Amino acid sequence: MKNIVLVIAFMVCSTVIAQKKNAKASFKVDGVCMMCKKRIEKATLGMKGVKYAVWNVKTHDLNVIFNERKTSVTAIKETVAGVGHDTEEIKATKEAYETLDPCCRYRDEEVVKDHQ
Repeated sequence: MKNIVLVIAFMVCSTVIAQKKNAKASFKVDGVCMMCKKRIEKATLGMKGVKYAVWNVKTHDLNVIFNERKTSVTAIKETVAGVGHDTEEIKATKEAYETLDPCCRYRDEEVVKDHQ
């Protein structure tokens, strides 16, 4: 009986430790300007479970803190792609990309040159 209680206690502790509530992640998101920054951060922060999101215009790094019980890195990347911005793994659809303002079209080399 004592062994059973110990095994159950061990399993509960292992499960609790394995499920971190808050996680940090950082990944690249394509964009070129402050309008992109606002769009990326607004979409990310609008997600359930995302507590912090900051995109750096120069490095293109999106740093997030999120609740792993409510969302995932993949879901965050899908949301960002849904508003028109590519990540390394998930690309925005043509339709989503075309909703961007002309100055935010990061796939256009001329636009990228204009923002340097």
